[in-house]
Amino acid sequence: MNGHLNVRRVLERFVESFDALYGDADETFLEEAGRRYFMLFLKPIINGVGNCYMEARTRNRERMDLVIDYRGEQFVVELKIWREKACHERGEQQLSAYLDRFHLKKGYMLSFCFNKKKEVGVKEIVLGDRLLVEALV
Repeated sequence: MNGHLNVRRVLERFVESFDALYGDADETFLEEAGRRYFMLFLKPIINGVGNCYMEARTRNRERMDLVIDYRGEQFVVELKIWREKACHERGEQQLSAYLDRFHLKKGYMLSFCFNKKKEVGVKEIVLGDRLLVEALV
């Protein structure tokens, strides 16, 4: 859209596609597999204009799951396996800390959940002065 990457829209479309194809996956599904599926989905979208980096390191040697560079903008995406609410909240805090290091106000989280009663979709969470766009599949 206007030369900008709409990561929220990318996540929405990924959630739809993933849920249709793999919505009944069980917990043997690993975070690494989810990362690969998302990368396969993302690559054609940013092809030729952007890059993405898995396990990118911060200055203090922490590893972020995914950083997308697209037309001079950077986007940080944290990928998680949903285990419980407390773990998910720690993931949100972790993402917020990464955003501090990149001087960004918006970040993205993609969680893979195996609870049959999950609410699949994308929502926004305000965490301090940060906006987190969270997708759950």
